[in-house]
Amino acid sequence: MSMIEMYLKEVEQESLVTRKMLSIIPEDNYNWRPHPKSMTIRTLATHIAELPTWITMALTTDELDFASAPYNPIIINNNNELLELFETSLIDGRSQLVSENEEKVTENWTLRTGEQIHMMSTKGETIHHALCQIIHHRAQLGVYLRLLDVPIPGSYGPSADDTNF
Repeated sequence: MSMIEMYLKEVEQESLVTRKMLSIIPEDNYNWRPHPKSMTIRTLATHIAELPTWITMALTTDELDFASAPYNPIIINNNNELLELFETSLIDGRSQLVSENEEKVTENWTLRTGEQIHMMSTKGETIHHALCQIIHHRAQLGVYLRLLDVPIPGSYGPSADDTNF
């Protein structure tokens, strides 16, 4: 299996779980946060929904410099908009997971803010990092939802809410 095929398979698997988690966010809690230093659910969910676009960014650019390209998140107001953003981001990310890009996965990619380097890695490692970020932030969203007493669906098997534990 090529690296591109592996990433595509992982995107497909993780999108199923991510879609379930994004769809159960209580819309009346979009501005809720568990702590003043935490993101709001809206910010966290939007970030999760946009992360598949990092696949395209990794394969079509050599770096992201926050000093010259500040982050301007899309504002979502309901779960339909959130899921539409996620689906659009998936289409975007999948569009670059083609065999013609296999050689690009070994090229270098840099994340920076001006002269400050945050991460230097290969484009393949950047794709892997983006997928890990989706999983990490999805788990973070799960904690938020648990604190709001929202039943959590299973990710890789049943959750405590899916069974009689």
